[in-house]
Amino acid sequence: MRKRLFRYLLPLLGIGAVGAAVFLFKFIRPLPVEIARPAENVPVQVFGLGTVEARILSKIGFEVGAALVELNADHGDRVKEGDVLARLHSAEQEARVAKAKAGMVNAEAAVKMAEAAVGKARAVLAQKKQTNKRKQALVARQTVSVETAEEAQMEQDVAAAELAVAISDVDVAKAALEDARAQLDVEKVLLDHHVLRAPYDAIIVQRHKELGSVLSPGEALFTLVAPETVWALAYVDEARAGDLRVGQPAEVRLRSLPRQMFEGHVTRIGIESDRVSEERRVYIACDRCPSSFHLGEQAEIFITTGNLDKALLVPETAIENFDGTKGTVWTVKDGELRRREVALGHRTLDSRLEITDGLPEGTHVVTALRPGLRDGRAAKVQEGTQP
Repeated sequence: MRKRLFRYLLPLLGIGAVGAAVFLFKFIRPLPVEIARPAENVPVQVFGLGTVEARILSKIGFEVGAALVELNADHGDRVKEGDVLARLHSAEQEARVAKAKAGMVNAEAAVKMAEAAVGKARAVLAQKKQTNKRKQALVARQTVSVETAEEAQMEQDVAAAELAVAISDVDVAKAALEDARAQLDVEKVLLDHHVLRAPYDAIIVQRHKELGSVLSPGEALFTLVAPETVWALAYVDEARAGDLRVGQPAEVRLRSLPRQMFEGHVTRIGIESDRVSEERRVYIACDRCPSSFHLGEQAEIFITTGNLDKALLVPETAIENFDGTKGTVWTVKDGELRRREVALGHRTLDSRLEITDGLPEGTHVVTALRPGLRDGRAAKVQEGTQP
């Protein structure tokens, strides 16, 4: 009976021994862990994904409508301010300019005639004054009748009135001349609207119409861009944008040139964020630019917001209950595991967070969470991780 009982108990004792050994191995033995190393001269960067854009981009066209008869620029051309880019059919407007010129010539002739009439009126008035003076002297000596003297005085008054009318006619003629000149200026301006000139030094991004097209007033014919105003527009998560400042250095990597980094700096930070994507618009001006650009090309932007002379950095995956400013980490001190709440600072691009406070002296932070972590358990720092 005892032998039979021993045969049944022996396997159970074996299983219990094995279970105890497994338990001791998994939960009692020192747990190997990796710890964080202090790092020096760590750049703090913010990443943004965006596109190549231009601050000065214009769609230009004519202020009047007509058929397109001349084109002097096309896609990719560089133009200078004032260069003639295109012309519209302008025969009708040229005729109006000629008519306005003729009207001004007529107005100038009318002024000359009015001025001549003033001279004549002055001469007649002078003659009438002399005649009236003589007759007034004769009537005093009773050589002529009173009626004759009165007629002489009346003729002088009439001549003076005619001179005043002639002077007024000159003023009217001069006003008509100014009106004719203004009308000519208007017609010349309208004629000039049939010529399209470059408003600034630019590159032609696109030509929208061809010869013979009938354009409406204000319809775009060319899209221009000022090449010196090309910049990168980056969209940065608001949670990462708090340390951004104008003037900070940046690097831009274009999708078409993934092996090259172009230097730049932050030149503008948008006042209004995107309410849907919760991103901030950041504009990067180029310091060392590529030889060519393509508007709308995707770009990766890395903005350096600071530099950490010396810092203890922990992967974000090793932090529990992270709320943006603090979190809980596993630590090792005197070979024993403990959970501690620490204050957190800057974040690096590789998702490591700076621990700024909460670590007693001699305490190390575990960088990788693994099964078996619990308060009070013995821990062994793996080789190569001890600072």
